[in-house]
Amino acid sequence: MINTYDVLETIRMIQDDCLDIRTITMGISLLDCIDSDINVACENVYKKITAKAARLVEVGEQIEKELGIPIIDKRISVTPIAIVSAACKCSPVPFAHAMDRAAKDVGVNLIGGYTALVPKGFSAGDIELIKSIPEALATTERVCSSVNIGSTKTGINLDACKMMGGVVRECAERTVDSACFGAAKLVVFCNAVEDNPFMAGAFHGVGEPDCMINVGVSGPGVVRAALRKYPDADITKISDVIKEISYKITRVGQLVGTIASKRLGVPFGIVDLSLAPTPAVGDSVAHILEEIGLEKCGTHGTTAALALLNDAVKKGGVMACSRIGGLSGAFIPVSEDAGMIDAAKSGALCIEKLEAMTAVCSVGLDMICIPGDTPADTISAIIADEAAIGMVNNKTTAVRVIPAIGKGVGEELDWGGLFGCGPVMPLKKESPSKFINRGGQIPAPLHSLKN
Repeated sequence: MINTYDVLETIRMIQDDCLDIRTITMGISLLDCIDSDINVACENVYKKITAKAARLVEVGEQIEKELGIPIIDKRISVTPIAIVSAACKCSPVPFAHAMDRAAKDVGVNLIGGYTALVPKGFSAGDIELIKSIPEALATTERVCSSVNIGSTKTGINLDACKMMGGVVRECAERTVDSACFGAAKLVVFCNAVEDNPFMAGAFHGVGEPDCMINVGVSGPGVVRAALRKYPDADITKISDVIKEISYKITRVGQLVGTIASKRLGVPFGIVDLSLAPTPAVGDSVAHILEEIGLEKCGTHGTTAALALLNDAVKKGGVMACSRIGGLSGAFIPVSEDAGMIDAAKSGALCIEKLEAMTAVCSVGLDMICIPGDTPADTISAIIADEAAIGMVNNKTTAVRVIPAIGKGVGEELDWGGLFGCGPVMPLKKESPSKFINRGGQIPAPLHSLKN
């Protein structure tokens, strides 16, 4: 039963506390688009995306108007292009151009899936795609890329780590004129999931149906507003409050996904109930942690507070939707979170603390600006460190760092919109080059031997 209180509460969440649906993402399989002729294959890709997603933006806007709930982005994810392009035996960049053209024609904000999956080694198609990522991202507007370099079952492909350090750096160098934005559209994963609706890491896994709708919710501001009412509560009560409000936030995502699925005539997949912040004041995961009791995000106690938040979000949201998936929990992208930006600028938050935080929350080192002169081997080592956390803890971790070419610590990159701005954070000066250049496979942990 809907009562007046629930209606008014939801209106207040939307108007005052930045409640929104971060994204409706349509996953589209491109397996039936494969052809040895790259021109034919690219045309197949364009036609399928534009046919399946023709009404995605229209339906999203209808739902926004009818429910009064902002849907920030409409997005598309596709089958990893390294699989689709393998038969062509040439550079897959034309696929990126076809994806970009399709995304523009249907009106979506971003399209993901320029992806390779190499946790245990490379196929010829994988290597071609990885080499092409800088060009693909520099010559497209809406295409996002990801590479999975490890998993709990297989270990970590150190050769892939080495390659990706150079690729991240080249992406930044190729897009200096747009604040190194190419690197912001690239994510390097360990334990990547097939139903993630959030960019830049979204792709449509081969185990997914032909077409599917996945929804990503937001709402850090709502959680913070709820906690403000309990300034002196003990930590058990704090957890319960977060669970209650997470249930309500996730219910909204379930409703939007159900309606979108019905109107588009495609199956409803999952709700990713992750708290996704924005640079807007009052929509920050860091500010939730400060509301729990930290003077500044990044100080001692931050990891424990974040573990509490992540757990409560999952427990609260799990009963509110038919299927949860994606990454689910609390995201900590530095440039996309006003509180994280402040904490980084003040020096309270460093990359080592962020790394510790990633052991207990979703994704990983996300949207972090690093000095422009950072060597590729150092970037590779950052990727390896974060992948190790994911591998050992059997969770998804990722790295999205942006070398700020021509800038040093204390300066910043500014992209505006959802991507926000990021202060350049310091890194260790000592070289990990010998370690990275050994190559090979970091073995899977002992607890991977479950069967």
